[in-house]
Amino acid sequence: MKLSWKSLIYIAIILAGIAFFFQLLFAPGEATEISLDEAITMSQGNRIKELVIDEDMLLITTVDGTELRAIIGYLNYIDLQELGLNLTGVDYKVKPSGFEWGGLLISFLPLIFIGGLLFFLFRRAQGANRQAMSFGRSRARLFPANTPTVTFDDVAGIEEAKQEVHEVVDFLKSREKFQALGARIPKGMLLVGPPGTGKTLLARAIAGEAGVPFFSISGSEFVEMFVGVGASRVRDLFEQAKRNTPCIIFIDEIDAVGRHRGAGLGGGHDEREQTLNQILVEMDGFDTNTSVIILAATNRPDILDPALLRPGRFDRRIILDRPDINGRTAILKIHTNGKPLDESVDLEVLAKQTAGFSGADLANLVNEAAILAARRDKKTIEMPELEESIDRVIAGPERKSRKISPKEKEITAYHEAGHALVAKMLPNADSPHKISVVARGMSLGHTRLLPTEDRYLTTRSQLKDRLATLLGGLTAEELIFKERTSGAHEDIGLATKIAHSMVTDLGMSDKLGPRTFGDKQEMVFLGREIAEQKDYGDKVADTIDEEVNKIIQSAHRVARRVLTENKLKLKHIAEELIDKETLEGDELEALFGELAAADVPQATATPAPAPAKAKTKTKPVSKKTRVSPRLFPKQAPAST
Repeated sequence: MKLSWKSLIYIAIILAGIAFFFQLLFAPGEATEISLDEAITMSQGNRIKELVIDEDMLLITTVDGTELRAIIGYLNYIDLQELGLNLTGVDYKVKPSGFEWGGLLISFLPLIFIGGLLFFLFRRAQGANRQAMSFGRSRARLFPANTPTVTFDDVAGIEEAKQEVHEVVDFLKSREKFQALGARIPKGMLLVGPPGTGKTLLARAIAGEAGVPFFSISGSEFVEMFVGVGASRVRDLFEQAKRNTPCIIFIDEIDAVGRHRGAGLGGGHDEREQTLNQILVEMDGFDTNTSVIILAATNRPDILDPALLRPGRFDRRIILDRPDINGRTAILKIHTNGKPLDESVDLEVLAKQTAGFSGADLANLVNEAAILAARRDKKTIEMPELEESIDRVIAGPERKSRKISPKEKEITAYHEAGHALVAKMLPNADSPHKISVVARGMSLGHTRLLPTEDRYLTTRSQLKDRLATLLGGLTAEELIFKERTSGAHEDIGLATKIAHSMVTDLGMSDKLGPRTFGDKQEMVFLGREIAEQKDYGDKVADTIDEEVNKIIQSAHRVARRVLTENKLKLKHIAEELIDKETLEGDELEALFGELAAADVPQATATPAPAPAKAKTKTKPVSKKTRVSPRLFPKQAPAST
């Protein structure tokens, strides 16, 4: 650690004070003064062991160790011998005369120590005064244009957002082209998206591409306990920006200071609203030629003040969503660039297995895989490490140290096999990719489903099959052990939420029709929902409960029918799972293929229904509740 010269001075003062303290503590005592005649008499009696002539003083150490002194005036040792001083057998020396710096230092050391202490106290007081005077200064961090920065090549998965902000870079590089046509660049751009989607990264990429200074600050850094400090920091920030034009100001998590005014407990005069007022004034007071662009990021645009979002302040709202399969592939390529990957690694397969992952999740996935490869003493990152990292990101690391009984392991195996078998049999459910009875996080096992494609809309048939898949574990326990366990409480809770949302939010109830129920009230200054106001009567509430219960019971019957008809397959999958603990990818697909091939002769021996009887059907079986006529419907392989 490198010390400043101020710290060295303080350390020297402290060490000097310690030395002075020890000097006083261990200083020798005062010697007894005798006359010169007594000293001569003692020398003649051979009672002197050591003698030192120190200018006008004779320092004597007797044989028994007593220290004495005698004043001799201007006499030297020759004069002393003539007076009868016997120096035979005496260790004597003459101390040269001169200025005694040691004594002077010891004399002035207390003054030095007191002066250093006063200097230290004054410096501390002056520093506190400077800190108080700079309390209203902006705390924004300035990244100069010549520092290594992020570029658009380091950002992937948000191509539309990159195109939106590319013209900002063009304006900062050559604003004359836009001004010649009378065009005005947007003063503010609001980046909106879930956490981890790259809002801050995109802002830094804009500054890196444009090659301009970049001021970065968080919304919470404006707000202090003293009213007016935040507004002062806003003014100082914009003054610094004007002196460094063209530049970019990036305010991260602007919802900390930009929330709707008038909704807080402090009315319209609290510190946060004063800061927001100053931001509004500074943004609206900009000259169009100042070349200062404001970027802000938030994941809660619904709670921002409308005055902040109007044209002239934040003119544009750029949405950054979780990446699709192509975006995830591009992000994985960026994060694996420069890392030793094995030839067997297929990033497109990983992209299909990570549906719903954000850019931050994918970066964490690659890092976890590198750590696992190093832990296993491998030279390259292979596919098993990357696939295991997916489970670590979703459910946490394996807990192999947790000891469970064989009975609980068997129950867990049938539970997870029930999830996988129901998902495989139903036509609108995602295909199972991995089943494991190795504990992760708080769960004893898990089943990971792999969607065949990215979905942005969900049908009622898909939701019903998902409910049946969630209840497949509970149903398998009932079917095999004639008992229910507490291991299905998360599945039941999630199924209840989905069914309730289908009825009250998505309008998927045939009895209640396409409408929503419940007026959600939000406290904006808290930034989250805290209550749901009931906007329907008790009769409708009873109907909602009936519809939710009807949906869940229907899904439970579907799961029971699937598992009852395929009970032998359920037992075979559970036995394989107990033996191997984990089944995934091609191994799992091969197991399903073997089980399907074992029943092909039986399936082909079943006579097809007569055409005449098929025409007489007046109410066909709904596709979303029936099991596919084939044992295993044709689906895309889970690993491609």
